[in-house]
Amino acid sequence: MSAGGRKTACVTGGNGYIASALIKMLLEKGYAVKTTVRNPGDMEKNSHLKELQALGPLEVLRADLDEEGSFDDAVADCDYAFLVAAPVNLHSKNPEKELIEPAIRGTLNVMRSCAKAGTVKRVILTSSAAAVSSRPLQGDGHVLDESSWSDVEYLTARKSGPWGYPVSKVLLEREACRFAQEHGISLVTVCPVVTVGAAPASNIHTSVPVSLSLLSGDETQFGVLEGIEMATGCVPLVHVDDLCRAELFVAETDTAAGRYICGSHNTTIVELARFLADKYPQYSVKTNLLSGELLEKPRVRLSSAKLVREGFEFKHNTLDEIYNDIMEYGKALGILPS
Repeated sequence: MSAGGRKTACVTGGNGYIASALIKMLLEKGYAVKTTVRNPGDMEKNSHLKELQALGPLEVLRADLDEEGSFDDAVADCDYAFLVAAPVNLHSKNPEKELIEPAIRGTLNVMRSCAKAGTVKRVILTSSAAAVSSRPLQGDGHVLDESSWSDVEYLTARKSGPWGYPVSKVLLEREACRFAQEHGISLVTVCPVVTVGAAPASNIHTSVPVSLSLLSGDETQFGVLEGIEMATGCVPLVHVDDLCRAELFVAETDTAAGRYICGSHNTTIVELARFLADKYPQYSVKTNLLSGELLEKPRVRLSSAKLVREGFEFKHNTLDEIYNDIMEYGKALGILPS
């Protein structure tokens, strides 16, 4: 508890998309926030943090996932630690060395600092639905919940597409769990699906360009969207505000435990293309991207029933609600023509 009776939260990776939205929400809820970035002087990546400081006490500290002990100051005196920073190199030539090992090492570095701090009541780890859904499934109608894990042996044997990403998420979840048990740390894991919506960060390379690729015509980003549908059996979506509210919900709910899938809508690229063509005719959906291999309806659904059963309510459930503020954000980021 910080001076003035505010609760204090640490959010790692403050220049990231989800982290920036989470910092904003925590400040608006009256938290004091400490966030970490690799290079605080890089204003191109961090200018939004300056603006967020107008909302409340926000301290920006230097820390690097690769450096043991570099998170000690950031988590000292914090009530909660939100582990959001992670390497996201989907097109790495050597996923073991460039993605999987750094992801596990970085997570354990922050967890060690939390154990050292002694004040952290709960660690909230942001993993990914990629740790749930990358597995061979025959036929249709599957519903995946928190008991489902991506198949590491299958992914490692096939090595197709960005296989290192789901593997890194599964392994870092398991290592974080093991560490938390050994050190008596309360750990809750959130597995967000494809996250959409406006956030304070203005320099991002994640799900937003992917979710706008049907309108931008960016073939690389569309390839990622196609890869998600092929690997998952659907395109699962959540609005970034709902994700941040869920992160806060599992932090503050004493009984929260284990993993939580966070997604409010399962769709397909074909359904998404129809919705966007209808809703935003001024952009024209790039139908040349759509091949014959795409699903009409989801074969698989990712379920957030556990989160809802424990009292959480999604505010953005339809495509219309999920895409409500993304166009302006897409223009501001230069993804869409303004």
